Amino acid sequence: MNENNDKNALVYLLAGFGLGALIGALAGLLFAPKAGTETRDELATRAKDIKGKTEEWIAEQRAKRHATKHSSEEVGA
Repeated sequence: MNENNDKNALVYLLAGFGLGALIGALAGLLFAPKAGTETRDELATRAKDIKGKTEEWIAEQRAKRHATKHSSEEVGA
């Protein structure tokens, strides 16, 4: 159980760093001296990129979890 807590703590730490980086990037974009349309277009493009990467990451994690579950079932059988 201690190992799970360590993994969860690491996941939360990395999520916190990622969220901080995202907030920093957005703040940088919002305060950049660009026209509003340029900034909105750039934000929309980056949001789409982040959404795509997040969906890919989630799919990878589900596949890993599924593979781990099936390999542990084979060992136990």
